[in-house]
Amino acid sequence: MGRFSVAPAPAGKECSKVFGDIRISVITDRIMRLEKGAFTDNATQMVVCRNFANPQFKIEQHDNKVSVVTNSTIFIVDLKTLKTGIEKEGITEYPSVKKNLGGTARTLDGTFGYLGTWKTKREKTDHFCLGHFRKGIFASNGIVEIDDSKSVLLNEDGSVSLRKEGSVDKYFFAFGDDYLGGLREFYGLCGSTPVLPKYALGNWWSRYHAYSDDEYLELMDNFEKRNIPLTVATIDMDWHIVKNVPKDVPRESIQSKGWTGYTFETSLFKDYKAFFKDLKGRGLAITMNLHPRDGVRYYEQQYEDMAKACGIDPKTKNKVPFDLTDKKFLPAYFDILHHPYEEDGVDFWWIDWQQGTKSSMKGLDPLWLLNHYHTLDINRDKTGMILSRYAGLGSHRYPLGFSGDTVVMWKSLELQPWFTAQASNAGYTWWSHDIGGHVLNHGDNEIYLRWLQYGVFSPINRLHSNVQGLSKEPWLYPHVEKIAEDYLRLRHSLLPYLYSANIRTAKEGIPLISPMYYYCKDKVIENKVYKNQYYFGEQMIVAAIDRPSKNGISEKMVYLPEGEWVNFFTGQKYEGKKEYLITCSLEEYPVFVKMGSVVPLLNIKEGNSQKFDNLFVRFYPGDSSYTLFDEGGRIDFDMKKKDDGYIISIKRDGTLENSILNASFEGVRVSEVYLDGVKTEFSGTVKIDPQTAQIEIKTEN
Repeated sequence: MGRFSVAPAPAGKECSKVFGDIRISVITDRIMRLEKGAFTDNATQMVVCRNFANPQFKIEQHDNKVSVVTNSTIFIVDLKTLKTGIEKEGITEYPSVKKNLGGTARTLDGTFGYLGTWKTKREKTDHFCLGHFRKGIFASNGIVEIDDSKSVLLNEDGSVSLRKEGSVDKYFFAFGDDYLGGLREFYGLCGSTPVLPKYALGNWWSRYHAYSDDEYLELMDNFEKRNIPLTVATIDMDWHIVKNVPKDVPRESIQSKGWTGYTFETSLFKDYKAFFKDLKGRGLAITMNLHPRDGVRYYEQQYEDMAKACGIDPKTKNKVPFDLTDKKFLPAYFDILHHPYEEDGVDFWWIDWQQGTKSSMKGLDPLWLLNHYHTLDINRDKTGMILSRYAGLGSHRYPLGFSGDTVVMWKSLELQPWFTAQASNAGYTWWSHDIGGHVLNHGDNEIYLRWLQYGVFSPINRLHSNVQGLSKEPWLYPHVEKIAEDYLRLRHSLLPYLYSANIRTAKEGIPLISPMYYYCKDKVIENKVYKNQYYFGEQMIVAAIDRPSKNGISEKMVYLPEGEWVNFFTGQKYEGKKEYLITCSLEEYPVFVKMGSVVPLLNIKEGNSQKFDNLFVRFYPGDSSYTLFDEGGRIDFDMKKKDDGYIISIKRDGTLENSILNASFEGVRVSEVYLDGVKTEFSGTVKIDPQTAQIEIKTEN
């Protein structure tokens, strides 16, 4: 088995029944597979395991109709037309695009707040991926059909191959409104979302600008002087030769001749290794941008080695074509072009593939193959990730998603919260947007701040802008500078909450960002006014501000589900199953925490440290339990009401066994605190006010 090897993904033979050239496989009680023509047990772009459940079922045939009865679902299949539905109370419901709750799209490039802006031939493939890429796995009538017939097969040696032409391979999901349960089954079929490195969840710096090493480090100094924490330093495409490409190199696409490159531009980076070392010394992860379409040209420093590895005489100066289906090119692409830079300090790659879905293998999307191989390679000896574009269902195995170049306007900001929450319907939970927008930025202070506040309460907070636009440093927006800085500090302090949610996503399939209807079945949330309201983890609800204020005060209609809720910023309490018109100054953002929640925060006042060795924990009264996860440890919190007070139990383990803990409580009496099984003294009862009032839990053993 090679380093890119993939295991086969058959369903158990006892779970399948053949009718001539048709095979029906029962994957779970709620997932059925239908094949016609050439059957396959290979893994595919979407599916990596079909034998993860043990469904009990019976199949009966009546003429051309077949009923597949499981413990929870009755599938009805017409063997002549392949039309398939589910029977509910004597009525057969069939899949419908109109009733599908939506999934996600390949990119938001060029969108002005809605999909379908650019009217070009590429719209159908590269930019908007019409068809099943835009479908999710849930529908209002409970049945979804996903066609996997066009995806390539994954062979055990890691290579890919095409299906026999005319073959049909479809999956039917009958999850009803069990969204979290349905996601778990989908991940069982299509693979889990990997754990992200902790640094991915902090503040990113990114800009499409030809920085020099000195200019970039001076910028990092300015963030440090203002005590604005960062975790990721992004170096966009100008790190390599862009303007100084030899004149005899042809231009092969609408992009510049220097769009693809692998050789550092020495006029900007005198010593890139020293530059990397400086960034690493600041506690920053490093990513660099890739546009690999144009292959490797003769002026690249890696050309001779690449040419020889691919059977090309370097003296010819012939280009080494980009082709990941080439068995010679594939290992050389990683070993020669990428691994040396990783050894020097690059943590992961930003793959900016914009060149459509065509490749040397008919029907193979090169973006998907890039994501697949890059993810396998970067994880070969560590927990890694990539930043790339979405390539269809199954792409959740290759996080993160880069959503593309949006226009800076309120409509673009309005789209992103809804777009991100809906993506969970495709199992795609880690979108990274250009926070603040990419192009046509004129320095509007308010839209910058509201976009940044959304970024703080989104999966990834990656500040980014175009070379022509105003950059995203807070000090360039003087009217909101201090507020923006505070929110960037808040994002960093949320790392324990975010990383714990990251672990829950990987292990249990629970998204960080969920549409309201995942947890709330109240009819009122179907109203579109709540489409930009979403769950942020299982304990918070965020209502994104997506419109300009009036005299600095924004209004947002918010619906809070059953239970009691507390404003994260003000401490004001709200009764559930009601709607409220919330007013927010620029300093405030509509974030609500459910009573009974535990929200862990970093208690570090300065620097970029990501260590969970000093924590500030907010306890919101109510019987509850919560686990904080770290890379090598965990802390279990338990809160139980007793008489007129609460008993708090905290158990530290692994690398967190000596963590310093501070806590705040929402105006309730804490009767006892147990730390690692030992009753612990504490200083009293306080309200939530992390600025002035805390309970220090003594941790001396």
